[in-house]
Amino acid sequence: MFCRLHLPAVMAAALAIAIPHGSFAFELAIDAKAPPSQATAVPAPPAQIDAAVAKLDELAAEIMRKSGIPGMSVAVVRDGKMVYAKGFGVRKAGESATVDADTVFQLASLSKPIGASVVAAQVGKGVVQWDTPIVKALPWFALSDKAVTRMITIGDLYAHRSGLPDHGGDALEYLGYTRNDILRQLRYLPLAPFRVSYAYTNFGLTAAAEAVAVASGLDWATLSDRALYLPLGMNRTSSRFEDFAHRDNHAVNHAMLDGKYQPRYQREPDEQSPAGGVSSSANDMAKWMAMMLAGGMHDGKTIVAKDALLPALRPQAVSSPPSDVSERTGFYGYGMNVGVAPSGRVTLSHSGAFLLGAATSLTLIPSLNVGIVVLSNAAPTGAVETLCAEFADLVQFGTVTRDWYTAYAGLFANMEKPFGTMAGKTPPAKPKPFAAPELYKGIYANKYFGKAVIVHKAGAFTLTLGNKGQKSFPLRHWDGDTFVFDLDGEDAAPGSVSTLVFDRKRGKAKSLQIEYFGEDLAKGVFRRE
Repeated sequence: MFCRLHLPAVMAAALAIAIPHGSFAFELAIDAKAPPSQATAVPAPPAQIDAAVAKLDELAAEIMRKSGIPGMSVAVVRDGKMVYAKGFGVRKAGESATVDADTVFQLASLSKPIGASVVAAQVGKGVVQWDTPIVKALPWFALSDKAVTRMITIGDLYAHRSGLPDHGGDALEYLGYTRNDILRQLRYLPLAPFRVSYAYTNFGLTAAAEAVAVASGLDWATLSDRALYLPLGMNRTSSRFEDFAHRDNHAVNHAMLDGKYQPRYQREPDEQSPAGGVSSSANDMAKWMAMMLAGGMHDGKTIVAKDALLPALRPQAVSSPPSDVSERTGFYGYGMNVGVAPSGRVTLSHSGAFLLGAATSLTLIPSLNVGIVVLSNAAPTGAVETLCAEFADLVQFGTVTRDWYTAYAGLFANMEKPFGTMAGKTPPAKPKPFAAPELYKGIYANKYFGKAVIVHKAGAFTLTLGNKGQKSFPLRHWDGDTFVFDLDGEDAAPGSVSTLVFDRKRGKAKSLQIEYFGEDLAKGVFRRE
C-alpha cells in the first residue's frame, strides 16, 4: 500500500523501455567519430530540436485539456541556456491567479535527484564520500542485520539497494512520528539481500542525507541552501515546507475527488525532506538542469565537482529487470533513473507524486545537452510524464512515437484505487454482535508502529495511533470482532477503508490486527500490554 507515494519514478523508467519502432523510420547515420559506447544511429539535427521546443505550447495545452489538471509549468534547457519557460492554468481551481514560470510547486520525489546533487557537492569538498558508512556520521543508526549496519553507505541508501522494504518508514510518517523517530525505527524492518535487491525507500535515502548533513555541521535544509540553491540563484527553491507555504506565488495541491481535481488537502513532507520535501519553480529548475548537464558547472564556476556528480548519474542498481532478453534494463543511480532510449541515447529521468495533489517529472538527454521539467498541482495521472515523453520523442525522432497519455494513464490508474478489502462494500445485513466494550478497550503495542489505544465512550469506539496519539479514527462495527475505519492521507486514495480485527476467542482481546499496516512489520498486529 505504501508504494503508492512515488511510483511514477519507477513506472516512467519501466514504460520508457518498451517503445515500438515500427511507427517511424530511422535514418541510419552513426557518428564514426564518437566512441562506440556513445555512438547512436539516430541523428537529432538542431532544427529538429528547435521544432520540438516550438511545439511545446501545443503539447502542453493538449495535456491540460485531456487531463483536466488545474495548473502546470514547463521549462526546457539547451546547451546551457533556458530556451522555454511557461506556465499554464491556475494555481488553485476556482480562482483566477494564473501559473507562470516563477510559480512554486511541491516537487515530491523530484527532490531525490536535487538532494543527490547536494550530497555530490559535499563529496566534491571531501566532507563525505559516496562510500562513507552511515554509522560514521550517525553512530546510533541501525538496521536489523548488524553486518549490514556496519557496511551500509550513503551511496547504498541513495541507490535503494539497502535491502529495506519498499517505502519502509512511510507509515510512521503518516502516524506523525519525527524524522529522528522514523530513522531509529528502521532497525525493526526485515531486510532483503544487501546490495543485490532494489526497493524504493524514502526514509532510507533520508537517512543518508541526514548523515551528510551531520557530517557537514548543518541541518539538511540549510545545507541545501548553501551548497546548491544560493550558488545557483535558485531563490524560489527550498527544502522547508514553511518556505513553500509562505510563497505568495505557489500552487495549491489538488486531489482527485468525485471525478475532478479539488483543493482539499495539503502535503507537509518535512520529515522526508531529502526524498520528497523540495519546492521549486520552472525557472529555478532550469538553472539546476543546466548545471547538471554541464557536469556541475554554472557561470564558469564549479558548483558540484564533476567526478563527485558522475556516480549519481550512472547505473548503481538494477531498478527494472528485463522480462525478456530483448528488453532494455532500467537502472537507478544515486537519486536518478538512468536508462537508454530507443535512439540509443542515455537518458536521465525522475518523477514525483503526491496523491494529495502534486505530480512532477523531468528528462535529461546528456548527449544532446537538452532537458525538460514539468511541474503540476494535481494528483498523478501520467500527464507530466506524457509531456516529457512527447518532447523527448520530438527531440530525438522528429515525431511522437505513440499515445503516451493513454499508456501512462493505464499505469497510474491503480494509484487511484481505494485501499482495503471492505472498500466500496456495505456492512452485513445481520452482523454478529460485538462483545462487551471492556473486552476490547485498552492499550496494544507494536515495536515498530508504537501504541494503539482503543477507547469506548458515548457508545462508540475510537482508535488512537501514532506519535503522542496524533491520529484518531472512529471505528464502525462490521461483524463480530471486526471493525472498520476510514483512511486519509498520502498513501490512501479517497474511499479507502481498513479493517481492525480483535483476536478474542474468550475474555479480553489479546491483540488486534490493522489491515492498513499488514504489509509492514508483524502483519499489522498490536498485542495487548
